[in-house]
Amino acid sequence: MHAHFRLLIFAIVFAGVRLSFPQSGDSINVRAIVEKLDNLYRSNSSYAEMEMQIVTPHWERTLALKAWSKGKDRAFILITSPQKEEGTATLRIGNEMWNYLPNTNKAMKIPPSMMSSSWMGSDFTNDDLVKEISLRDDYDYRIITPADAKTGLIYIEFIPRKEVPIVWSRIVTTIRAEDYLPVRDEYYDEKGKLMRILKFDDIRLAGGKKIPATIELIPQNKESQRTIIKYKNVQFDINISDDTFTLRNLMKGK
Repeated sequence: MHAHFRLLIFAIVFAGVRLSFPQSGDSINVRAIVEKLDNLYRSNSSYAEMEMQIVTPHWERTLALKAWSKGKDRAFILITSPQKEEGTATLRIGNEMWNYLPNTNKAMKIPPSMMSSSWMGSDFTNDDLVKEISLRDDYDYRIITPADAKTGLIYIEFIPRKEVPIVWSRIVTTIRAEDYLPVRDEYYDEKGKLMRILKFDDIRLAGGKKIPATIELIPQNKESQRTIIKYKNVQFDINISDDTFTLRNLMKGK
């Protein structure tokens, strides 16, 4: 999902934290902003406790998650509640993913054919958690002024470069002019139709960083459906054993 999605959902989980932006006086240095967006949630390592609420027209459920990341290519996510899903885990190493289901006591490697499938019933896909895309290197970008532009906000349009395999025809990112923190992302398909909206809210200090603690994904092709991520506890640049990111640990569900 994404160019920006590599930063999103498990943005903190898979890459760390958004950094604060330097002010640039009266002018706007769009390249500097984009570079900061690319590093938005990155750190050498991270640990997060979060809540994922999945809302559909027919049912609703909330999962409690713990997640560890190290570098750009290793992550481990563990579901701690509800009891029915407790112990279910996901391991990511590079572009490969495995899911462990405690009721079958088996770890399943996610094949390419399933990368577009939903992750744990949410509006995020397996592919969203794996793809490594750079806004600066893989997109052309410019500041735009939409017809409904609001004072105090900056709008940046991202167009994927032809040689990069990205499903979105463009992404429009809205950030606050006062501190360059994100407010909203819009994702458009190849026909120019708006397909996804990502909202950032509840800005607070977490792990010593000022970040949006709530991220809401709203698919535009699924009525009354959304997935909300709320970060409860975040730590950055901590010591995490390499053994955490192994199939042996995945099978333990720990």
